[in-house]
Amino acid sequence: MIKAKTLGELKSFGYKTKTVKQEMRDNLVRKLKAGETLFPGIIGYDDTVIPSLCNAILSFHDFILLGLRGQGKTKIIRSLPHFLDEYIPIIKGSEINDSPFHPVSKAAVDLVREYGDDAEIEWLHRDDRFGEKLATPDVTIADLIGDVDPIKAASQRLHYAHEGVIHFGIIPRSNRGIFAINELPDLQPRIQVGLFNIMQEKDIQIRGFPIRIPLDIVIVYTANPEDYTNRGSIITPLKDRIGSQITTHYPRTLQEGMQITRQEARQDREAASSVKVPTFLREIIEQVAVEARNSEFVDHKSGVSVRMTVTSIENLISNAERRVILTGEKEIVPRVSDLYAAVPAITGKIELVYEGEQEGETNVTLALIGKAVRTVFAKYFKDPLASMKKQEKTYAQVVNWFKNNHSIKLDDQMNGQAYRAELEKVSGLESLVEQSMNGEIADADAFRAVAMEFALDGLHQNSMLSKETAYAGTSYSDMLSTMFSTLDEDDEDYA
Repeated sequence: MIKAKTLGELKSFGYKTKTVKQEMRDNLVRKLKAGETLFPGIIGYDDTVIPSLCNAILSFHDFILLGLRGQGKTKIIRSLPHFLDEYIPIIKGSEINDSPFHPVSKAAVDLVREYGDDAEIEWLHRDDRFGEKLATPDVTIADLIGDVDPIKAASQRLHYAHEGVIHFGIIPRSNRGIFAINELPDLQPRIQVGLFNIMQEKDIQIRGFPIRIPLDIVIVYTANPEDYTNRGSIITPLKDRIGSQITTHYPRTLQEGMQITRQEARQDREAASSVKVPTFLREIIEQVAVEARNSEFVDHKSGVSVRMTVTSIENLISNAERRVILTGEKEIVPRVSDLYAAVPAITGKIELVYEGEQEGETNVTLALIGKAVRTVFAKYFKDPLASMKKQEKTYAQVVNWFKNNHSIKLDDQMNGQAYRAELEKVSGLESLVEQSMNGEIADADAFRAVAMEFALDGLHQNSMLSKETAYAGTSYSDMLSTMFSTLDEDDEDYA
Protein backbone atom coordinates (compact mmCIF):
# COMPACT_ATOMS: atom_id res chain seq x y z
CA MET A 1 0.00 0.00 0.00
CA ILE A 2 1.32 3.44 -0.96
CA LYS A 3 1.18 5.67 2.11
CA ALA A 4 0.25 9.28 1.51
CA LYS A 5 2.26 11.91 3.37
CA THR A 6 -0.15 14.82 3.17
CA LEU A 7 -3.90 15.30 3.34
CA GLY A 8 -3.97 16.23 -0.33
CA GLU A 9 -2.24 13.00 -1.36
CA LEU A 10 -4.66 11.03 0.80
CA LYS A 11 -7.61 12.64 -0.97
CA SER A 12 -6.09 11.94 -4.39
CA PHE A 13 -5.79 8.24 -3.50
CA GLY A 14 -9.51 8.15 -2.77
CA TYR A 15 -8.99 6.98 0.79
CA LYS A 16 -12.20 6.72 2.82
CA THR A 17 -12.36 6.59 6.60
CA LYS A 18 -14.51 4.16 8.59
CA THR A 19 -15.50 4.01 12.22
CA VAL A 20 -13.59 1.53 14.35
CA LYS A 21 -16.64 -0.69 14.76
CA GLN A 22 -17.29 -0.69 11.01
CA GLU A 23 -13.63 -1.49 10.43
CA MET A 24 -13.79 -4.45 12.83
CA ARG A 25 -17.02 -5.67 11.30
CA ASP A 26 -15.68 -5.53 7.73
CA ASN A 27 -12.50 -7.40 8.66
CA LEU A 28 -14.48 -10.02 10.57
CA VAL A 29 -16.72 -10.61 7.56
CA ARG A 30 -13.65 -10.97 5.35
CA LYS A 31 -12.04 -13.45 7.75
CA LEU A 32 -15.24 -15.49 8.01
CA LYS A 33 -15.56 -15.71 4.23
CA ALA A 34 -11.90 -16.73 3.89
CA GLY A 35 -12.20 -19.35 6.63
CA GLU A 36 -9.40 -17.76 8.67
CA THR A 37 -8.78 -18.56 12.32
CA LEU A 38 -10.46 -15.71 14.16
CA PHE A 39 -8.75 -15.97 17.54
CA PRO A 40 -5.41 -17.79 17.23
CA GLY A 41 -4.39 -19.60 20.40
CA ILE A 42 -7.90 -19.59 21.90
CA ILE A 43 -8.86 -23.24 22.48
CA GLY A 44 -12.22 -24.72 23.42
CA TYR A 45 -14.39 -21.69 22.58
CA ASP A 46 -15.21 -22.48 18.94
CA ASP A 47 -18.84 -23.37 19.65
CA THR A 48 -19.49 -21.10 22.63
CA VAL A 49 -17.56 -17.87 23.23
CA ILE A 50 -16.26 -17.14 19.71
CA PRO A 51 -19.72 -17.11 18.05
CA SER A 52 -20.87 -14.64 20.74
CA LEU A 53 -17.82 -12.46 20.10
CA CYS A 54 -18.56 -12.50 16.38
CA ASN A 55 -22.16 -11.48 17.03
CA ALA A 56 -21.04 -8.60 19.22
CA ILE A 57 -18.64 -7.30 16.55
CA LEU A 58 -21.22 -7.72 13.79
CA SER A 59 -23.73 -5.82 15.94
CA PHE A 60 -21.35 -2.87 16.52
CA HIS A 61 -21.38 -3.61 20.26
CA ASP A 62 -19.06 -2.76 23.09
CA PHE A 63 -18.93 -5.90 25.24
CA ILE A 64 -17.81 -7.46 28.50
CA LEU A 65 -16.20 -10.86 29.03
CA LEU A 66 -17.51 -12.37 32.24
CA GLY A 67 -15.78 -15.42 33.72
CA LEU A 68 -13.65 -16.91 36.46
CA ARG A 69 -9.90 -16.44 36.58
CA GLY A 70 -7.72 -18.20 34.06
CA GLN A 71 -10.33 -18.50 31.32
CA GLY A 72 -8.46 -16.56 28.64
CA LYS A 73 -10.33 -13.25 28.93
CA THR A 74 -7.24 -11.06 28.69
CA LYS A 75 -5.81 -13.18 25.87
CA ILE A 76 -9.03 -12.65 23.90
CA ILE A 77 -9.18 -8.88 24.29
CA ARG A 78 -5.50 -8.55 23.39
CA SER A 79 -6.17 -10.37 20.12
CA LEU A 80 -8.90 -7.91 19.05
CA PRO A 81 -6.48 -5.60 17.16
CA HIS A 82 -6.29 -8.34 14.50
CA PHE A 83 -9.74 -7.14 13.40
CA LEU A 84 -8.45 -3.64 12.70
CA ASP A 85 -6.94 -2.46 9.43
CA GLU A 86 -3.17 -2.78 9.42
CA TYR A 87 -2.60 0.98 9.14
CA ILE A 88 -4.78 4.09 9.35
CA PRO A 89 -3.80 7.73 8.63
CA ILE A 90 -3.75 10.29 11.45
CA ILE A 91 -2.79 13.94 11.67
CA LYS A 92 0.96 14.00 12.36
CA GLY A 93 1.68 14.67 16.02
CA SER A 94 -1.93 14.29 17.12
CA GLU A 95 -2.31 13.24 20.76
CA ILE A 96 -5.63 11.51 20.17
CA ASN A 97 -5.10 10.01 16.69
CA ASP A 98 -7.21 12.58 14.83
CA SER A 99 -8.59 11.53 11.47
CA PRO A 100 -7.25 13.76 8.66
CA PHE A 101 -10.79 14.09 7.28
CA HIS A 102 -12.60 14.59 10.60
CA PRO A 103 -10.20 16.01 13.22
CA VAL A 104 -11.76 16.48 16.67
CA SER A 105 -9.01 18.01 18.82
CA LYS A 106 -8.45 21.76 18.62
CA ALA A 107 -4.76 21.30 17.75
CA ALA A 108 -5.58 19.07 14.77
CA VAL A 109 -8.47 21.26 13.61
CA ASP A 110 -6.24 24.34 13.69
CA LEU A 111 -3.48 22.50 11.82
CA VAL A 112 -5.81 21.41 9.00
CA ARG A 113 -7.33 24.88 8.82
CA GLU A 114 -3.88 26.46 8.53
CA TYR A 115 -2.19 24.07 6.09
CA GLY A 116 -5.16 22.58 4.24
CA ASP A 117 -4.13 19.81 1.84
CA ASP A 118 -0.50 20.30 2.85
CA ALA A 119 -1.21 19.14 6.41
CA GLU A 120 1.16 16.28 7.19
CA ILE A 121 -0.15 12.87 8.12
CA GLU A 122 1.40 9.71 9.52
CA TRP A 123 0.29 6.10 9.61
CA LEU A 124 -0.65 4.28 12.80
CA HIS A 125 -0.23 0.48 13.03
CA ARG A 126 -3.07 -1.56 14.50
CA ASP A 127 -0.85 -2.76 17.37
CA ASP A 128 -0.62 0.88 18.50
CA ARG A 129 -4.39 1.27 18.50
CA PHE A 130 -5.02 -0.86 21.60
CA GLY A 131 -5.08 0.58 25.11
CA GLU A 132 -5.54 -1.40 28.31
CA LYS A 133 -6.01 -0.51 31.96
CA LEU A 134 -6.27 -2.76 35.00
CA ALA A 135 -9.07 -1.41 37.17
CA THR A 136 -7.91 -0.76 40.71
CA PRO A 137 -9.56 1.27 43.49
CA ASP A 138 -7.02 4.08 43.06
CA VAL A 139 -7.78 4.71 39.35
CA THR A 140 -9.04 8.26 38.82
CA ILE A 141 -11.04 10.06 36.17
CA ALA A 142 -7.85 11.90 35.26
CA ASP A 143 -6.14 8.56 34.52
CA LEU A 144 -8.93 7.43 32.21
CA ILE A 145 -10.30 10.61 30.63
CA GLY A 146 -7.94 13.46 31.48
CA ASP A 147 -7.68 16.64 33.51
CA VAL A 148 -6.80 20.30 33.29
CA ASP A 149 -3.06 20.89 33.37
CA PRO A 150 -2.46 24.10 35.32
CA ILE A 151 1.15 24.31 34.11
CA LYS A 152 -0.05 24.38 30.47
CA ALA A 153 -2.62 27.01 31.38
CA ALA A 154 -0.07 29.22 33.10
CA SER A 155 2.72 28.84 30.53
CA GLN A 156 0.44 29.41 27.55
CA ARG A 157 -1.79 31.94 29.33
CA LEU A 158 -4.94 29.99 28.51
CA HIS A 159 -8.28 29.90 30.31
CA TYR A 160 -9.14 26.62 32.03
CA ALA A 161 -12.06 26.23 29.61
CA HIS A 162 -9.62 26.21 26.68
CA GLU A 163 -9.01 22.80 25.16
CA GLY A 164 -5.29 23.47 24.97
CA VAL A 165 -4.89 23.03 28.74
CA ILE A 166 -6.18 19.46 28.75
CA HIS A 167 -3.87 16.59 29.58
CA PHE A 168 -5.62 13.67 27.91
CA GLY A 169 -6.09 10.35 29.72
CA ILE A 170 -5.65 6.86 28.33
CA ILE A 171 -9.13 6.61 26.77
CA PRO A 172 -8.86 9.70 24.50
CA ARG A 173 -5.34 8.58 23.59
CA SER A 174 -6.93 5.30 22.40
CA ASN A 175 -9.25 7.23 20.04
CA ARG A 176 -9.87 5.40 16.75
CA GLY A 177 -8.89 2.14 18.42
CA ILE A 178 -9.84 -0.35 21.13
CA PHE A 179 -9.69 0.31 24.84
CA ALA A 180 -9.98 -2.47 27.43
CA ILE A 181 -10.62 -2.28 31.17
CA ASN A 182 -9.67 -5.43 33.07
CA GLU A 183 -11.51 -6.38 36.29
CA LEU A 184 -14.18 -3.68 35.88
CA PRO A 185 -15.87 -4.25 39.31
CA ASP A 186 -12.68 -3.02 41.03
CA LEU A 187 -13.30 0.43 39.53
CA GLN A 188 -14.89 2.81 42.03
CA PRO A 189 -18.62 3.47 41.27
CA ARG A 190 -18.00 7.22 40.87
CA ILE A 191 -15.35 6.44 38.24
CA GLN A 192 -17.71 4.07 36.43
CA VAL A 193 -20.18 6.94 36.20
CA GLY A 194 -17.53 8.85 34.26
CA LEU A 195 -17.73 6.23 31.51
CA PHE A 196 -21.42 6.90 30.77
CA ASN A 197 -20.85 9.58 28.14
CA ILE A 198 -18.11 7.61 26.43
CA MET A 199 -20.32 4.54 26.20
CA GLN A 200 -23.45 6.30 25.00
CA GLU A 201 -22.67 9.69 23.46
CA LYS A 202 -19.05 8.77 22.58
CA ASP A 203 -17.65 12.03 23.88
CA ILE A 204 -15.61 13.26 26.83
CA GLN A 205 -15.97 16.31 29.05
CA ILE A 206 -13.21 17.57 31.34
CA ARG A 207 -13.88 19.16 34.74
CA GLY A 208 -17.36 20.32 33.74
CA PHE A 209 -16.07 22.90 31.25
CA PRO A 210 -18.09 23.17 28.02
CA ILE A 211 -15.57 21.23 25.95
CA ARG A 212 -16.87 18.04 24.32
CA ILE A 213 -14.62 15.91 22.17
CA PRO A 214 -16.35 13.14 20.18
CA LEU A 215 -14.45 9.86 20.22
CA ASP A 216 -14.46 6.91 17.85
CA ILE A 217 -13.61 4.00 20.12
CA VAL A 218 -14.54 0.41 21.00
CA ILE A 219 -14.59 -0.29 24.72
CA VAL A 220 -14.39 -3.84 26.08
CA TYR A 221 -14.32 -5.03 29.67
CA THR A 222 -13.49 -8.13 31.66
CA ALA A 223 -14.89 -9.13 35.03
CA ASN A 224 -14.90 -12.05 37.44
CA PRO A 225 -18.34 -12.97 38.86
CA GLU A 226 -16.68 -13.39 42.27
CA ASP A 227 -15.87 -9.68 42.27
CA TYR A 228 -19.53 -8.70 42.29
CA THR A 229 -19.80 -9.61 45.96
CA ASN A 230 -16.25 -9.69 47.28
CA ARG A 231 -14.65 -6.51 46.00
CA GLY A 232 -17.15 -4.39 44.15
CA SER A 233 -19.85 -4.31 41.54
CA ILE A 234 -20.67 -2.97 38.11
CA ILE A 235 -23.21 -0.21 38.50
CA THR A 236 -26.47 -0.91 36.71
CA PRO A 237 -26.50 2.12 34.36
CA LEU A 238 -23.05 1.14 33.05
CA LYS A 239 -24.11 -2.49 32.56
CA ASP A 240 -27.10 -1.19 30.61
CA ARG A 241 -24.77 0.62 28.20
CA ILE A 242 -22.64 -2.46 27.44
CA GLY A 243 -23.97 -4.07 24.28
CA SER A 244 -23.16 -7.76 24.93
CA GLN A 245 -22.21 -9.77 28.01
CA ILE A 246 -20.24 -12.86 26.98
CA THR A 247 -19.61 -15.64 29.49
CA THR A 248 -16.37 -17.63 29.32
CA HIS A 249 -15.76 -21.09 30.79
CA TYR A 250 -13.09 -23.64 31.65
CA PRO A 251 -12.10 -26.40 29.18
CA ARG A 252 -15.02 -28.76 28.69
CA THR A 253 -12.88 -31.82 27.99
CA LEU A 254 -9.56 -33.17 29.19
CA GLN A 255 -8.23 -32.98 25.63
CA GLU A 256 -8.99 -29.25 25.38
CA GLY A 257 -7.27 -28.65 28.70
CA MET A 258 -4.21 -30.60 27.54
CA GLN A 259 -4.06 -28.54 24.33
CA ILE A 260 -4.12 -25.28 26.29
CA THR A 261 -1.48 -26.48 28.74
CA ARG A 262 0.76 -27.73 25.95
CA GLN A 263 0.42 -24.37 24.18
CA GLU A 264 1.04 -22.16 27.21
CA ALA A 265 3.64 -24.13 29.21
CA ARG A 266 7.40 -23.69 28.76
CA GLN A 267 8.43 -27.27 28.07
CA ASP A 268 11.63 -27.00 26.04
CA ARG A 269 14.71 -27.41 28.22
CA GLU A 270 18.38 -26.84 27.47
CA ALA A 271 19.62 -29.69 29.68
CA ALA A 272 18.57 -32.47 27.31
CA SER A 273 18.07 -33.25 23.66
CA SER A 274 14.36 -33.84 24.15
CA VAL A 275 11.50 -33.69 26.65
CA LYS A 276 9.05 -36.59 26.55
CA VAL A 277 5.99 -36.48 28.75
CA PRO A 278 3.73 -39.56 28.72
CA THR A 279 0.15 -38.79 27.75
CA PHE A 280 -1.22 -40.30 30.94
CA LEU A 281 0.86 -37.87 33.03
CA ARG A 282 -0.55 -34.93 31.05
CA GLU A 283 -4.02 -36.35 31.67
CA ILE A 284 -3.35 -36.60 35.41
CA ILE A 285 -2.25 -32.95 35.53
CA GLU A 286 -5.45 -31.86 33.78
CA GLN A 287 -7.55 -34.16 35.95
CA VAL A 288 -6.15 -32.48 39.07
CA ALA A 289 -7.78 -29.24 37.88
CA VAL A 290 -11.06 -31.06 37.21
CA GLU A 291 -10.98 -32.63 40.68
CA ALA A 292 -10.21 -29.26 42.24
CA ARG A 293 -13.15 -27.60 40.49
CA ASN A 294 -15.44 -30.29 41.89
CA SER A 295 -13.86 -30.59 45.33
CA GLU A 296 -15.86 -29.85 48.46
CA PHE A 297 -12.73 -28.28 49.96
CA VAL A 298 -12.18 -25.74 47.16
CA ASP A 299 -14.13 -22.51 46.76
CA HIS A 300 -16.04 -22.93 43.51
CA LYS A 301 -16.81 -19.21 43.24
CA SER A 302 -13.11 -18.46 43.01
CA GLY A 303 -12.50 -21.07 40.31
CA VAL A 304 -9.33 -22.96 39.45
CA SER A 305 -7.24 -21.18 36.85
CA VAL A 306 -5.79 -22.89 33.78
CA ARG A 307 -2.54 -21.36 34.99
CA MET A 308 -2.48 -24.11 37.62
CA THR A 309 -2.08 -26.87 35.03
CA VAL A 310 0.49 -24.82 33.12
CA THR A 311 2.73 -24.29 36.15
CA SER A 312 2.16 -27.88 37.28
CA ILE A 313 3.43 -29.38 34.04
CA GLU A 314 6.39 -26.99 34.16
CA ASN A 315 7.27 -28.14 37.68
CA LEU A 316 6.82 -31.76 36.65
CA ILE A 317 9.29 -31.35 33.80
CA SER A 318 11.67 -29.30 35.93
CA ASN A 319 11.89 -32.04 38.57
CA ALA A 320 12.78 -34.51 35.82
CA GLU A 321 15.24 -32.00 34.36
CA ARG A 322 16.98 -31.65 37.72
CA ARG A 323 17.37 -35.44 37.84
CA VAL A 324 18.82 -35.48 34.31
CA ILE A 325 21.34 -32.81 35.23
CA LEU A 326 22.48 -34.92 38.20
CA THR A 327 22.58 -38.26 36.36
CA GLY A 328 23.92 -37.01 33.05
CA GLU A 329 21.18 -38.64 30.96
CA LYS A 330 20.00 -37.21 27.64
CA GLU A 331 16.20 -37.41 27.72
CA ILE A 332 13.89 -35.70 30.20
CA VAL A 333 11.10 -38.16 31.00
CA PRO A 334 8.93 -37.21 34.00
CA ARG A 335 7.73 -39.97 36.32
CA VAL A 336 4.65 -40.46 38.47
CA SER A 337 6.71 -39.63 41.55
CA ASP A 338 7.51 -36.26 39.94
CA LEU A 339 3.85 -35.31 40.29
CA TYR A 340 4.50 -34.32 43.87
CA ALA A 341 6.93 -31.68 42.66
CA ALA A 342 3.83 -29.93 41.30
CA VAL A 343 2.42 -29.37 44.79
CA PRO A 344 3.94 -25.84 45.10
CA ALA A 345 2.36 -24.94 41.75
CA ILE A 346 -1.06 -26.02 42.98
CA THR A 347 -1.30 -24.85 46.59
CA GLY A 348 -1.07 -21.18 45.71
CA LYS A 349 -3.77 -21.39 43.04
CA ILE A 350 -6.69 -22.93 44.93
CA GLU A 351 -8.88 -21.01 47.33
CA LEU A 352 -10.08 -23.27 50.14
CA VAL A 353 -13.36 -23.14 52.02
CA TYR A 354 -13.35 -23.48 55.81
CA GLU A 355 -13.29 -27.30 55.73
CA GLY A 356 -10.37 -27.22 53.32
CA GLU A 357 -8.43 -24.86 55.54
CA GLN A 358 -8.89 -27.30 58.43
CA GLU A 359 -7.46 -30.09 56.28
CA GLY A 360 -4.53 -27.94 55.19
CA GLU A 361 -3.73 -26.88 51.64
CA THR A 362 -0.95 -29.45 51.21
CA ASN A 363 -3.16 -32.34 52.32
CA VAL A 364 -5.96 -31.15 50.05
CA THR A 365 -3.53 -30.90 47.13
CA LEU A 366 -2.16 -34.41 47.74
CA ALA A 367 -5.72 -35.74 47.90
CA LEU A 368 -6.54 -34.04 44.58
CA ILE A 369 -3.49 -35.62 42.94
CA GLY A 370 -4.50 -39.02 44.33
CA LYS A 371 -8.04 -38.69 42.96
CA ALA A 372 -6.66 -37.63 39.59
CA VAL A 373 -4.36 -40.67 39.45
CA ARG A 374 -7.28 -42.95 40.34
CA THR A 375 -9.53 -41.42 37.67
CA VAL A 376 -6.92 -41.69 34.89
CA PHE A 377 -5.93 -45.19 36.08
CA ALA A 378 -9.54 -46.28 35.46
CA LYS A 379 -9.22 -45.15 31.84
CA TYR A 380 -6.44 -47.66 31.11
CA PHE A 381 -6.88 -50.45 33.66
CA LYS A 382 -9.74 -52.60 34.89
CA ASP A 383 -11.41 -51.60 38.14
CA PRO A 384 -9.47 -53.56 40.82
CA LEU A 385 -12.49 -53.92 43.12
CA ALA A 386 -14.77 -55.14 40.32
CA SER A 387 -12.02 -57.49 39.17
CA MET A 388 -11.77 -58.99 42.65
CA LYS A 389 -15.53 -59.48 42.89
CA LYS A 390 -15.48 -61.34 39.58
CA GLN A 391 -12.59 -63.42 40.94
CA GLU A 392 -10.41 -62.28 38.05
CA LYS A 393 -6.66 -62.54 38.55
CA THR A 394 -5.76 -59.33 36.71
CA TYR A 395 -3.75 -57.93 39.62
CA ALA A 396 -3.13 -61.09 41.64
CA GLN A 397 0.49 -61.65 40.59
CA VAL A 398 1.51 -58.05 41.28
CA VAL A 399 -0.27 -57.78 44.62
CA ASN A 400 0.90 -61.23 45.79
CA TRP A 401 4.53 -60.29 45.10
CA PHE A 402 4.31 -57.59 47.78
CA LYS A 403 2.73 -60.03 50.27
CA ASN A 404 6.02 -61.88 50.62
CA ASN A 405 7.55 -58.99 52.58
CA HIS A 406 8.72 -57.45 49.34
CA SER A 407 8.81 -53.74 48.67
CA ILE A 408 10.43 -51.36 46.23
CA LYS A 409 11.85 -47.88 46.69
CA LEU A 410 12.03 -45.36 43.87
CA ASP A 411 14.63 -42.74 44.64
CA ASP A 412 14.10 -39.27 43.20
CA GLN A 413 17.63 -39.21 41.76
CA MET A 414 17.67 -42.70 40.22
CA ASN A 415 18.86 -42.84 36.64
CA GLY A 416 16.61 -44.49 34.09
CA GLN A 417 18.34 -47.85 34.22
CA ALA A 418 18.19 -48.17 38.02
CA TYR A 419 14.59 -46.90 38.03
CA ARG A 420 13.45 -49.53 35.59
CA ALA A 421 15.47 -52.29 37.32
CA GLU A 422 13.72 -51.52 40.61
CA LEU A 423 10.28 -51.70 38.98
CA GLU A 424 11.12 -54.93 37.14
CA LYS A 425 11.54 -56.64 40.50
CA VAL A 426 7.75 -56.72 40.81
CA SER A 427 6.56 -59.98 39.30
CA GLY A 428 3.87 -59.55 36.63
CA LEU A 429 4.01 -55.74 36.62
CA GLU A 430 5.49 -55.30 33.15
CA SER A 431 3.08 -57.78 31.55
CA LEU A 432 0.15 -56.02 33.28
CA VAL A 433 1.23 -52.73 31.76
CA GLU A 434 1.77 -54.24 28.31
CA GLN A 435 -1.73 -55.73 28.31
CA SER A 436 -3.46 -52.56 29.51
CA MET A 437 -1.36 -49.70 28.06
CA ASN A 438 0.38 -51.07 25.00
CA GLY A 439 -0.64 -48.10 22.85
CA GLU A 440 0.71 -45.61 25.38
CA ILE A 441 4.16 -47.14 25.83
CA ALA A 442 4.99 -48.35 22.32
CA ASP A 443 6.46 -45.05 21.13
CA ALA A 444 9.11 -44.70 23.85
CA ASP A 445 10.83 -47.41 25.85
CA ALA A 446 11.29 -44.96 28.73
CA PHE A 447 7.50 -44.68 29.00
CA ARG A 448 7.28 -48.36 29.90
CA ALA A 449 8.93 -47.88 33.28
CA VAL A 450 6.81 -44.78 34.00
CA ALA A 451 3.68 -46.75 33.12
CA MET A 452 4.78 -49.48 35.54
CA GLU A 453 5.02 -46.92 38.35
CA PHE A 454 1.65 -45.52 37.25
CA ALA A 455 0.13 -48.98 37.64
CA LEU A 456 1.52 -49.29 41.18
CA ASP A 457 0.26 -45.84 42.14
CA GLY A 458 -3.15 -46.65 40.69
CA LEU A 459 -3.31 -49.83 42.79
CA HIS A 460 -2.39 -47.78 45.84
CA GLN A 461 -5.15 -45.26 45.12
CA ASN A 462 -7.55 -48.23 44.92
CA SER A 463 -6.35 -49.49 48.35
CA MET A 464 -4.53 -52.50 46.92
CA LEU A 465 -0.99 -51.44 47.93
CA SER A 466 0.60 -49.29 50.59
CA LYS A 467 2.70 -46.29 49.67
CA GLU A 468 5.02 -44.03 51.59
CA THR A 469 6.23 -40.75 50.14
CA ALA A 470 9.29 -38.99 51.46
CA TYR A 471 11.20 -35.99 50.14
CA ALA A 472 13.80 -38.20 48.49
CA GLY A 473 11.55 -40.84 46.97
CA THR A 474 8.58 -43.20 47.09
CA SER A 475 8.20 -46.78 48.32
CA TYR A 476 5.47 -49.35 47.71
CA SER A 477 4.68 -52.33 49.91
CA ASP A 478 1.89 -54.68 50.96
CA MET A 479 -1.15 -52.92 52.43
CA LEU A 480 -1.85 -55.43 55.22
CA SER A 481 1.79 -55.78 56.24
CA THR A 482 2.06 -52.02 56.61
CA MET A 483 -1.12 -51.90 58.69
CA PHE A 484 0.06 -54.69 61.04
CA SER A 485 3.52 -53.15 61.42
CA THR A 486 1.87 -49.86 62.35
CA LEU A 487 -0.27 -51.63 64.95
CA ASP A 488 2.79 -53.36 66.39
CA GLU A 489 4.56 -50.01 66.72
CA ASP A 490 1.53 -48.57 68.48
CA ASP A 491 1.45 -51.52 70.90
CA GLU A 492 5.14 -51.06 71.70
CA ASP A 493 4.58 -47.38 72.36
CA TYR A 494 1.63 -48.22 74.63
CA ALA A 495 3.69 -50.81 76.54
